[in-house]
Amino acid sequence: MNKVNDSSILSKDGVSYIIPFILVTSCFALWGFANDITNPMVKAFSKIFRMSVTDGALVQVAFYGGYFAMAFPAAMFIRKYSYKAGVLMGLGLYAVGALLFLPASMTGMYYPFLVAYFILTCGLSFLETSCNPYILSMGSEETSTRRLNLAQCFNPMGSLCGMYVAMNFIQAKLNPASTEERALLSDTDFAAMRDSDLSVLITPYLIIGAVIALMFLVIYFTKMPHNADKNHDVHPLATLKRICRIDYYREGVIAQFFYVGVQIMCWTFIIQYGTRVLMNEGMSEIDAEVMSQRYNIIAMAIFVTSRFICTYFLKYINAGALLGILATVGTILTIGVIFIDGRWGLYCLVVISACMSLMFPTIYGIALQGLGDDAKFGAAGLIMAILGGSVLPPLQATIIDQQTLLGMPAVNISFILPLFCFLVIISYGYRTYKRTK
Repeated sequence: MNKVNDSSILSKDGVSYIIPFILVTSCFALWGFANDITNPMVKAFSKIFRMSVTDGALVQVAFYGGYFAMAFPAAMFIRKYSYKAGVLMGLGLYAVGALLFLPASMTGMYYPFLVAYFILTCGLSFLETSCNPYILSMGSEETSTRRLNLAQCFNPMGSLCGMYVAMNFIQAKLNPASTEERALLSDTDFAAMRDSDLSVLITPYLIIGAVIALMFLVIYFTKMPHNADKNHDVHPLATLKRICRIDYYREGVIAQFFYVGVQIMCWTFIIQYGTRVLMNEGMSEIDAEVMSQRYNIIAMAIFVTSRFICTYFLKYINAGALLGILATVGTILTIGVIFIDGRWGLYCLVVISACMSLMFPTIYGIALQGLGDDAKFGAAGLIMAILGGSVLPPLQATIIDQQTLLGMPAVNISFILPLFCFLVIISYGYRTYKRTK
């Protein structure tokens, strides 16, 4: 593969997009923060409200359900107005959802938090539907996948911040009482502990809500390009019918569904997996949870590093081939997670993040390549595929709640779902390689 001229990566027709690129790329970090402060909340809400893992996983259902519900409305809004308007709408909903954690905590109930998460992620759906194709448009089509991978490199930086905040300002500050000890509390004592824990949990969300509101004002008052906002006609059914006839787009949506599923499963249930392993070594439950989150942060650091490395290799290696190679290694590591008990199984789970690093933006870039203005609706389909993060984790949680299956820990067996996801991605990478070779 020939090396692409770097001068075109952030310019087009003599116009530089450096400042808009920086502002829009900052949004990648902001939704990364939201995604990865949320994954540990499955375990946190399960403890705070004395629920099963399956009930706690409703956080992911609400979170990624918002992505699914708002993707096509966001695409119609963007097509009628502009990418900038879509970014502003996304930031506005994000801020409102985060600030709703305060009234939710006052109710002392679980379901108002799910409503807040849903509204917050309706905002994230607007952001991702806007920002990803906006980045693709800020330069030549030949460098579009590399440009999106570069922007996406800042998403896991936000994720690292979210994980750090979750570990140090939420998990470490929750009452150390174990799940079993909480189950023995009287209703009065339980309510007092619950309210204290909720006051800890909501603080980071209120702060990020204020930060998002400030970001809204910065982008609102900044002149942004309209290079991709030329067609304001809205014909969703005709557009959908047209793009769904394209094999690599249709298959890309399917691959993205399973990729997001495997990402959320691996990053959410590393807490359950690691907690079981570390408690078997003699740690208390709260210490094991905090240590598991540290492993999650290591996994994200590996993810960030791998994304920069893989973005570099995209200059020389076919995107489909690299996607297939990484998915194959991910499959091998997932087999290790299932069958290797103890720390080495946990290490395999951590290293899987290196394989996932390239997948979202690469699948996204491949699927939207050559769609032109149809990319606005094409992007919506790919964002709706984030539903995989809503559908698959509860299925895995149901397996984990069985405690033991086939004579093995159920949490180990549950990783058969990520294994299947990687097999789907291998297929997409291979078909892309054959098509573009």
